[in-house]
Amino acid sequence: MITGYTGTAVRDAEQPLLEAGRGPELMAKAAYGLANAVAWRLRESGGTYGSSIVLLIGPGNNGGDALYAATLLLNRGVRATAVLVADRAHQEALTSFRLAGGRILKLDGRHEECLAVALSADLVIDGILGIGARGGLRGELAGFVERLAEHAPAVIACDLPSGLDADSGAVSGPLLAALETVTFGAIKTGLLLPPGEEFCGELSQIDLGLELGDAELRRLDEHDIVDHWPWPHRVDHKYSRGVLGVVAGSNAYPGAAHLALRGALSAGTGMIRYLGPADPPPEVVRGASTVAANRVQAWLVGPGVVEDEAQQRRCLDALRSGLPVVADAGALSLLPRELGPNIVLTPHAGELATLLSGLGDRTERTDVERQPLRHAKRAVELTGATVLLKGATTIVVGPDGQVYSQSEGTPWLATAGSGDTLAGIIGTLLASGVEPALAAAMAASVHGRAGVLASQGGPIAASDIATAVPRVLGELSCLA
Repeated sequence: MITGYTGTAVRDAEQPLLEAGRGPELMAKAAYGLANAVAWRLRESGGTYGSSIVLLIGPGNNGGDALYAATLLLNRGVRATAVLVADRAHQEALTSFRLAGGRILKLDGRHEECLAVALSADLVIDGILGIGARGGLRGELAGFVERLAEHAPAVIACDLPSGLDADSGAVSGPLLAALETVTFGAIKTGLLLPPGEEFCGELSQIDLGLELGDAELRRLDEHDIVDHWPWPHRVDHKYSRGVLGVVAGSNAYPGAAHLALRGALSAGTGMIRYLGPADPPPEVVRGASTVAANRVQAWLVGPGVVEDEAQQRRCLDALRSGLPVVADAGALSLLPRELGPNIVLTPHAGELATLLSGLGDRTERTDVERQPLRHAKRAVELTGATVLLKGATTIVVGPDGQVYSQSEGTPWLATAGSGDTLAGIIGTLLASGVEPALAAAMAASVHGRAGVLASQGGPIAASDIATAVPRVLGELSCLA
């Protein structure tokens, strides 16, 4: 499992070490890890000796880390130039860099020269801003970085890409997209959240020996899926594995029901009772006409439910049943005022903005896209439900404070019906007794992996995702 911590939590963990006089030791560890990451990238592209790097150096400790790392690399035969982008820099590190043979330029009034030097380098190291910075890059520095970013040089970010908020992943102004981000002490939550995650590249963590508390955010890996997935036992039968009730589809959108049902079947549900107008697959049982008359362990409601009063009534009855429920698509506009943590809401950014606005918190889609975690948490506060916010990185927030961030998918998952399939997978896990936030996060992970497997780099349809889910689970089961 990958864990993420806020910048404040990391600074608080560093403080006792700094007060004990161990600041130089922390910087040395950070610099050594960064130097090794840079050397590995240089070897990949042709070799370390004789290669060139350019450092963008700000006024703080991130710039010091970069300068000390470059000092180590100078001793390995790398040519290094430091571009000072502020009126001050970490003096001890700068002196060490100069004595090792590093070249120093000042950005002030020399944009063209600095730009040319950076673009001719094999790698650029971004050491401008650290985790304490707020508001992004400004003034002439913002203009320089914007011009540099247009040419897309190979960049390694020191701790985090400058201009990215360490806590929220929000991006203010221009920033350099990194090939790799080498982060120190702990992975910052902003590196695992959109929109900032798109600029981080591969993540590497350098252990500084910090004593950290509870993580702010978690990302499940394949071993977590294996540990928590409800694998069947020899003595299980269809009822013990979980019976899922599904209210989905309408005369206008029968396909949404099929995709939700296929998603649930692909994830291994024991049995499905379906309420809706579509003809279900042969593996699915038609349920009784009312919610109350069906014996199930969980409900999935909403996919394709549009302008159908009978289906809308069933959605509401399921939401009020006291059972775990996945509320997707058409059900999101039908929610009772008060929900419980066993209700999993699955909006995309536009649907979440509509939901929040309907609850009196006026929100635009762009607001959600800028700060998705903040708005997902707000939805949890206002509804009491568990919220899964769909996107390239899917965020899950539970009422008890659990936060998951999953990003295993492919851009080809952005296709009609993909969310219906995801809802079906979540429903299967809820019916199997998996806790709602964990169920949502595991479903997002498996759904993303299935998308990658089905795509193989090319386009897919939503039904392809469901077809790939059993293969993903089969591969994961081999790790058990």
